[in-house]
Amino acid sequence: MEALLITAAVVWGGATGVLISRPAYRLSVPVGDPWRSQCPAGHSLVGTGGGWFGPARCSAGDRCGPGSLAITAVTVGVCALLAATSGARPELVVWLLLAPVCVLLAVVDASVHRLPDVLTLPLAAGACGLLGGASLFPGAGGSWTSALLGLLVLGGCFFVLFLFSGGLGLGDVKLALGLGAVLGWYGWPVLLVGVFAGCLFGALYGIGLVMAGRAGRRSRLAFGPFLLAGALAGVLLGSAMS
Repeated sequence: MEALLITAAVVWGGATGVLISRPAYRLSVPVGDPWRSQCPAGHSLVGTGGGWFGPARCSAGDRCGPGSLAITAVTVGVCALLAATSGARPELVVWLLLAPVCVLLAVVDASVHRLPDVLTLPLAAGACGLLGGASLFPGAGGSWTSALLGLLVLGGCFFVLFLFSGGLGLGDVKLALGLGAVLGWYGWPVLLVGVFAGCLFGALYGIGLVMAGRAGRRSRLAFGPFLLAGALAGVLLGSAMS
């Protein structure tokens, strides 16, 4: 059964990972700019879903944006890890549905330091709704009430930090809503571990850049990918413990 779940997760990760490159390229624009509809050479991006899904290639066949192979590999790895640790629990379906969106968010934020509302807000709403559905099935490893409280608490804490510090953007606050629900599903200890892990990953990366001379102490880093990596670590821990 476990091997079947992991195989299905790998197939899902591969199928969805291939579709991420194009939206990652289109959404990777500064705040206020329209979504990209052309490659750098001016050729239109035509594909399925109104040109939103599929490899990042234009009508002339030129590749633009991030490579689909690397993104697909990451998505496959994340989905396989989630399946291996969660097992046949109802929330595994939720994790697999949210994983491609989280990978997409990480790619966009790493590219332009932006977490678009068209991704963060549906992530939060989807996490709440899907976990509510998962809680109705036997064998669920978490609590929907705890997930909702996690959304409110983590979102509120990040909003306070946004107001009184210059290190967070409003996109980080909106991302925290969804991640709070995901981590809160397994309880407060997992939520704290996930947030701490994200901060630790970001701090280590920043220190590494400073030591390598590639950034200064006041350089701004994209925090979203590290928050997402920390949330993944928390979910894996919560799945293993439940």
